[in-house]
Amino acid sequence: MITPDVLTEYIRKSLPDAEVTVTDRTGTMNHLKVVIVSDGFEGKNLLDRHRLIYQALDAPMKDGRIHALELTARTKAET
Repeated sequence: MITPDVLTEYIRKSLPDAEVTVTDRTGTMNHLKVVIVSDGFEGKNLLDRHRLIYQALDAPMKDGRIHALELTARTKAET
């Protein structure tokens, strides 16, 4: 299990300006819908945006705190 605050901290290590919204999909806090808005995505395609997020969340993904992610990654201009 991971809290929204801890997940946000992991993401902000790679994307300091990120606005992160976390929704628990199952009530277990390990199946998450995460919306990230950051200008750090500017000029990156969807695959590169997701790679950046997965790299930021590598530790909690490997240790099982996050089992499944549904990602939305946008720039501030795209919101």
